[in-house]
This record gives sequence, structure tokens and C-alpha cells, in this order.
Amino acid sequence: MASTLSDQLEEVRCHAEACLYSTGSVLEVRAGISAMANIPLPPSVKYRYIAAETMIIENGVNNNRKETIGSLQRLSTALNILEKYGCNLTSSSRPKYWRAVKHNNPVFRATVDAIQGGRAVLCLYGYSNQQPDGLSFPDEVMEPDIEKVAAVTLEVMSLRMELDMLIKEAHPHPEFFERIIPSLNQQDDFGPISDAVAIPSSLRESQPLYMSLASLAQSPTSAFLPVRTANASTSTSISTRHTDNCTICAIFPVAAHCNSCVQWLCTECDRLYHSSVERANHHRTVVTSSKMRKNHSSLLSWHCTHCTRVNSNQDILCETCERPRLASSGSAKDEFPQPFTITEWQCKSCTVVNAGSSILCEVCERPRLATKPPATPTRPPPTPNRPAAPVLGMPGDPDSQWMCQFCTYINYTPASVCEMCDLPRPEPAKMRVKLHPPSQVKRVPVLSVKPKDPPMEDPHLRRQKLMREEGLKLIQLIRDGEKKGVSPEEVYTGMRVSGDGNILPCDWLKAELPHLLDQICATASSSRAADLKAGQNQNGTGTAEDTGVEEEQTRGRGVTLSRAEAKLAWLSAGGDTERAAKQALRDRHSKVKELCSLGFTDEVRCQEVLRQSEGEVRGALSLLQRPLMEPFHQRMWSDQPEPPIDINHPDKQRVCRRLLAVYDLPSWGRCELALSLLQERTAPYSLDDVVQAVRESHDRDFIRRVLAKECPICLSDFPHSKMQSLTSCQCSVCCGCFQQHFTIAVRDKHIRDMVCPVCWEPDINDPEHLNSYFSTLDIQLRECLEPEVYDLFHKKLTEQALIKDPKFLWCSHCSYGFIYDGDQLKVTCFQCRNSFCAQCKKPWESQHGGLSCERYQSWKRENDPEYQRQGLAGYLRDNGITCPNCRFQYALSKGGCMHFSCSQCRYQFCSGCNNPFHTTCAVIHCSVTGLHAHHPRDCLFYLRDWEPGRLQALLQNKVVEFNTDTPPGTQAGLCGVIEQKDESGQQTDSACGAQTQPGHAGLCEKHYREYLVSLINGHSIDPAPLFNANELVLACRRYQVDDARGELEDDVTYYTRILEKLIDEVPLGDKVPRKK
Repeated sequence: MASTLSDQLEEVRCHAEACLYSTGSVLEVRAGISAMANIPLPPSVKYRYIAAETMIIENGVNNNRKETIGSLQRLSTALNILEKYGCNLTSSSRPKYWRAVKHNNPVFRATVDAIQGGRAVLCLYGYSNQQPDGLSFPDEVMEPDIEKVAAVTLEVMSLRMELDMLIKEAHPHPEFFERIIPSLNQQDDFGPISDAVAIPSSLRESQPLYMSLASLAQSPTSAFLPVRTANASTSTSISTRHTDNCTICAIFPVAAHCNSCVQWLCTECDRLYHSSVERANHHRTVVTSSKMRKNHSSLLSWHCTHCTRVNSNQDILCETCERPRLASSGSAKDEFPQPFTITEWQCKSCTVVNAGSSILCEVCERPRLATKPPATPTRPPPTPNRPAAPVLGMPGDPDSQWMCQFCTYINYTPASVCEMCDLPRPEPAKMRVKLHPPSQVKRVPVLSVKPKDPPMEDPHLRRQKLMREEGLKLIQLIRDGEKKGVSPEEVYTGMRVSGDGNILPCDWLKAELPHLLDQICATASSSRAADLKAGQNQNGTGTAEDTGVEEEQTRGRGVTLSRAEAKLAWLSAGGDTERAAKQALRDRHSKVKELCSLGFTDEVRCQEVLRQSEGEVRGALSLLQRPLMEPFHQRMWSDQPEPPIDINHPDKQRVCRRLLAVYDLPSWGRCELALSLLQERTAPYSLDDVVQAVRESHDRDFIRRVLAKECPICLSDFPHSKMQSLTSCQCSVCCGCFQQHFTIAVRDKHIRDMVCPVCWEPDINDPEHLNSYFSTLDIQLRECLEPEVYDLFHKKLTEQALIKDPKFLWCSHCSYGFIYDGDQLKVTCFQCRNSFCAQCKKPWESQHGGLSCERYQSWKRENDPEYQRQGLAGYLRDNGITCPNCRFQYALSKGGCMHFSCSQCRYQFCSGCNNPFHTTCAVIHCSVTGLHAHHPRDCLFYLRDWEPGRLQALLQNKVVEFNTDTPPGTQAGLCGVIEQKDESGQQTDSACGAQTQPGHAGLCEKHYREYLVSLINGHSIDPAPLFNANELVLACRRYQVDDARGELEDDVTYYTRILEKLIDEVPLGDKVPRKK
């Protein structure tokens, strides 16, 4: 049976997971979760991913049942939030910021982070990357694992449903959780009654706790007995407590109650359970919902207004339609309608109803918004019965007043918002009802007669009313003034000064203010003149002539204010003209004092410019500085050139200012440093060079080294700015030597000779460095070479690039090259107009037409007497040297020095194997320095040291024919092979002229060896089998083949093994010419 339950759990789990991350409906997912929650298996077996039993123990174990239920409720709320995270990840339209979970989220802190194991569930979802402010998916994870997230989310949903049923005491198998949390078995003070069904020990040992409905019909009556909860002091039995769901299936609501077996059953369970013959006579009563049950359930649940689903109180969203809980709670309010009070408020974010005293939401911790309270219900709220009074609800009744906490305005009870600031009444708490002593006179409302308010009006209310009216009037006047360009200060001051309420302030300002400002200016001027005259009288009396002079000075020193200054003083003085005049004089005096502190000591001039600038110090300063800047402006706008800086001028500060202004040096100290360097007699530096060096550094010794660099070619001293260097090395030469070197290289030398004139770097044989080097050199030569020389450089550079084209051909008659796009063998040179073969590069003859190059060479050997007379010398000439870089052919032998330099492209290579010669080796573990090449074992470089007989033996082993007789008609005694010789520093082509040996086919020994090696290379014969012991070991070490010898290995076995290893691991040369 246990395996059956496990199989059933797996089947339900797979179906629910598929519905969760596919197109399944919400009802199907909820049905699967409900089926999982009701399967009678312990949490450690039922839950595969989440540690359900550990989470319940860590978050639910407390001292008593009440605290345990509260802890389980918090765990259920946290699981509800974790469920939302999982549903967001499995949804096809995930949120924008699904990759991260922030710790500063108030919902996360209050729910998931407040329990043990919450973050572990997030790690199961995929949030495994720890960030400073939260958790996130790893960067390499592009999408979440939908199947795993769906499985974890399903277990979270199932555990939350089991906890909700356990909290509501509707779980069909609470014994699994009572075993984990012992405090669930403890009873509260009112004595909780267990509604579980006792199962005999025989059934507990042999059968699972979960039984199908069909098995209930055949089970005997004794199998199910009501549980009696015994008290410590009494054995009185207590009836079982009723629950909302069936005690057997725990899914459907209760429809009947059986008094005989003490069971609360739904319709289907009642039909199957009592279909047994033994239980057919049980008396059952129909269960109907009562008013008290509804009120009790409304405290623990809420009713969804959309799908009528009854949800738990801690659920934020409906379990069926997933819509949020609304403010109205359904039937409970319909039965007991209550007026709206602010004893509780609904959160605008998560829709949770909070207590009126709380400022933040209990779930999401967001603040309560200061919005208007909702409309009061249609049914008027009940009010306490009290006798009506003639002044009820009117000013003067202290019971009908409330004060706005924002503007302290006294309002009346019928008003829901403040009459002054239009803000809502924050907390219309019930005012204390004053108990008046009983009166014999009954208060009768008199509605038709208006009370006479003047003697009874409250002075505070009258003051507030007057303030409100004046404030509204002032606001309207300010708005009208803003439309006409009048500031609020002017409107307020004008309204105070005018005093006549019938005249608008804007009209008064337009008509009377200019005259008033002129009066303030005149008052200030006369007051200033009087003060000056009084000060002169205190100093003593003088002659009439002195008095006239003083009066003239007094008139000249009188203050003339502008209307702008008078207006500012009038506004600051609140409209008082005398105070405004004094304030204007004080302001003018402080401004004059500020200008004098800036170096302008003429007080009369300062007064004049302040009047012209309407009291602005910035404008007055501009007017005072304008005459001083006039010479500078004339010099700047004149057509004459700027005079040079005279470093020998006696005024050093003047020279430093010029340097600072013209050359924009970083600081005054750098200007003094540049001037001291220019004034040194032993160092003839130019001004521009010194300024550029001073900009880079402030160290005098370093600047001197920069200004005196020695050119390694002409050995002259130049500043660093006059030196040039290439990017391939650290050498620096002067601009003149740089230009001269590259001009000669472009005109008279090859393109590969355009390297550094000091160190001759870089090595242009490397094609990778070639392109980057010439791209940088092109920028430098463009600025220093003459136009015709620069064009020639570009022409040579273009030819160098064309050589790499596979369609490029060299003329066999001259040294001209060109691109050939044709498909015929006969090619005519554009330069010398001679023809040659495009494939074998031999001069064209009429016999070549219609024949391939191989058949033409065979015909020529058989029928051309001149070719027969030349013998093997002609063979060596036809199989001469071909440049591997530009494919230019040379009718030369390969004997002698194997280092060959192409005259066309200056490419240096081995004429036997075509491997390049270089100074910078790219072979790993190469210890050779200087110019060298790496040759394969079948290269002429090594085989030229073999005796002819040994080479002939190698050919005989492979059955390759070779010549030994001298061809008829050839010159006897002297070798006629053409080779390149170095004579007096010049490379010339001439005959070998060495003495021939018998049996060498009319060739000298050197060229006969070359002939035999060409046959060996043409047939790809490996010379390794003829190596002796020393040559074999040396070849293994040269090509880095392991030549370690075994302890018991003899010579024959050892040399055979390393020979096979050398042949297998090191192939023959891939660039060796293989022409037959």
C-alpha cells in the first residue's frame, strides 16, 4: 500500500508540474496541490526538494499551541511569497527584473527573510549568486530551469496548503505534524476538542492511514471510534469539535453530522460511509450554517468578490483566481453594516487591512497614503441619541468642532475635509460626550429664526474667517499681478501703502510708484548732502572763497540713486519712504566700498557707474574696467602682427605673463622655469622647444636632457621634438638624417631596405610584421619625403603587394612582372614583347604548342642537339632556383652556399629546402643566434656532405635510374653549370669551371651530388635508412625526438626503434622542390 501511495504521489506531482509550467489552468493546478496535500505521507517522504520537516521544526516549535499556530501562520505567509517568486519564473511573461531578489525589499524582509530556510528555497529556484544587496542568477545562466522551478514551486504550494489546513484544524492527518511539533498536542485554556478519528492498532500496523472512499463503505463500525480527550482531573468525555470541511476527505464542506459515529461528513462521504449495513441505522442530522459560525469563520477567512472563494486571512491573493483581496469583505459586512472609521485602513500596494494606529503596512511596510477617506455607506451611521439643541452643529457648540492637524483651522463635524486647506480629516476620532445635568427646559431646535451672531460669535472663529478671506484676496491679487509682470512683493507692498481697498495694487503701482521712487531718490540725495555739510561745519569756518569751493564739492559728492535701487530699498523697507532712503544710502555706501576694495579709488566715478548700472556691482565693475581694456582691444583688433616675446626684458613678470597667456603653460612656476632656461648662455634653445619641454615636466635636469639629444648619424644635438624614431625600435635620429636615409632607400634600393638606419630593424622577412610596419612607416614618410619620392615609395609598395597574387608572373626574358588573367600557356611580356610559357616559365617555342610542359621537355631532351650537348648542366639549369616568396626563377645551381637572397623581393631562403633565413627564430627551444634556417633531413644542406656512391646506393634501393656517363658533345674536363658568384662585392652569374671526375656525367663532384639529391627529392626518398648510429642520434636530437635508451635494450633494437620513431614523428620537408 505504501508503494501505491508513492506511485499516486508521483502521478499527482507529475500532472501538477506539467500544468504549472505549461498551459494548464489554475483550477487544475489547485486540484493537484490539494490532492498532494491530502495524501497520507509524512513531510520527509512527500517533499523531495524542500526540507519541509526541517523548516517546520525550525519555525514552528514553541512553548504552547498558541505561539506555534502564530509561527506556522508566519511560515505560511512566507511560503505564499516564495510561491509568487516561483510562479513568476515559470510564467511565460516573466517580470523585467526576474534575475535578482533584493534584500531591501520590505516584503522580502518581513516574510521570506524572517523565517529559517527561506533563502534555501530561493537557491533551489536558481538564485545561487550572492550579491551585496541580494541574490541573483549566475551570469552564465540565461533562462531558469523551468521544470525544476515548477517542481519546487509545487512543493511550496502543497506545504502552504497543509499548514493552512493545520491552522484551521482541518488537516485530515495532523498526526504527522503533531509528531514533529509536540506543542500542537497541548490544549488551550478553553480545552480544544480533537476531531480526529482513532484507528485501531491492527489497522495502523497493516494498513496506511489514507483509505479510499470506496473502502469506507465496506469497513466495520468498530474501525472508526470517536476520540475522547481526557482531562487530568476528570474523565468526562467531550464531544468532537465541528470543522468546515469533511473529517474524512477534508476537501468538501460538511453536509451532515452523525451522532452515532461522531463524524462531520460531506454528501458523498456520508453516502458511501453509511451505505454499509452495519451503519445504515445511524441517525444523522443536516448541518446548516448558523450566524455564529459565519461570524467565526469571517475572522479567519475572507470572501473573494470575483469567484466567491473563501480564502485564509493571511492570503493576499485569492487561491482560485489570484486576484487581490478588496477592502469590502462580503457577507459579514452585509449582515453587520458599520460606518467607515479610520480604526483600520487598507494598503494600496498589497490590499492588506491594517490597524488605524499603524503608519506602515504590516506586510509590505509601505506608508499609508494621505488620500481622502472613501465615501460613507448609504446607510447613515448610528449616532448616540441626545436631545437636539437650537445651536447644534453651528458655531459655538463645542461638541461639533474638530481641528485640522495641518492648518489648525476649526471645522464642524459634518465636513469630511478641512475648509481651509482641503486636506482630509485624518482621524475623526469620536469626541468625548459631555454629560450635561438634566434640565427641566427641553431644548427645541429653532430652524426658521436666524440667531444673531455678533454678540455670540467666537473671536477666534471670526479671526480665522477674516484671515481666510484676506488670504484668498491676496492670492488673487498676486495672480493678477503675475499676469501683468508684477512681483508678489510689489503687490503686497503696494496694497499696504495704498490703503484704499477700492484701488487695485497693480493700478496704484503703475500710477503712483514712479513718483514715489523719485521722491526716495531726492530724499537720499539731500540727506547725503546735508550730512556732508554738517561734517564740514564741525571742522570749522573758513573764508568765503573756501566756502564756495566746499559747496561745489558737496554738490559734486551728492548721491544720485537710480529707480531700481530705490525700488529695492522701498520693498525691503515695507513701503516706508524714509526708511527706504536710508536703506538705499547704506546699500550704495557698501557697494562703493566694495568697488574701492577692488582697486578703484575714485569715489565719484564709482557713484556714477553704479547709477548707470542701476546699482549692480557686476555691471559697474564692467564699466570701470572698460577703459583699462581699451589698449588691449586695439592691439587685438589691429592688423599689425603680435610682437615677439622679448626674453631679455627687464620686467620678468611681464615676460612670464606673456608666456602664460600665449603658450598656456600649466602654472606660473613653469613660466619662470622656461624663462630661466631661455636666458642660459651655454644652451641655445628655441622658445618653442623650451615651452614644449616645460609642458611635459618640471624637472630642470630632465628638460635639459630632452633639449639636448644627440643624433647617432650626424652626431649633432637636437631637442626631442626634432628627433624621429620608428615603431620597430628605440633608435632616434634627427629629422634631416631620417629624410635623407629614406629618400636614398626609396630611389636606389629595394623596398625591404627601408629599415632603421641605426640598428637595421625590423626583420622584413616576416610577412606578419611586414604589413603593420609599412602601414606605420607610410604615415611618417608622408610628412617628411618629397611628393615624387613618396609616390615612388607607394609604387614599390604596390609591386610588393602584387607579387603575392597567384596570377602574378615574372618574364623569363627580362625582370618585368605583371598580372596575367588568361588561360593560354603562351604569354607575351608587356615590357620586352617576348613570349614564354605561363606554366613552366621556359621561353616559348613553336614545338610547345599543343603539348604539355612535360611532353615538351621530353621532346626537347630527345630532339634538341644543343640541349643534349649541355647534358646534366642543362638539367640543373632547368631545375634552378625559384624564389618561394615572389616565384621568380633563376637558372642557377644550388651548390655552394645554401643561403640565397632574391634580387626581386630580397627574400632570404635556403636554395635546397626553401625554408627562410631569419635572425628571430620562431622554433621552440632553438638556441641558435644570428642568421640561420632550419633544414629538413632530405635537404641538400645535409645531403651534400654524402659521398656520390652513398647517394647512388640510396637511389638504387628505390630503383631510380641516374646518369654516370658524359654526354656526347660536351666540353671535357670542366664543369659548365651556371652558378651565382660573389666577385668584389658583386653578385655575378658564371660557369662553375671546376674539374670533372670520371663517372660523374661530365660534372664536378659538387654539382653531381646536387644532381643526385635532386633525383632523391624528386622521388621523395627518405635518407634516414642509410643513417649511421651517430647521424641517427644527432638527427633525433636535432628534431627533438626522444632518444632515451632502455635498460635491457641492445644496439640493434635501440637504433631500429628510434629510426622508426624518427620516420613516424618527423616528416620530410614540405617546401623541398619535388620536380622530376
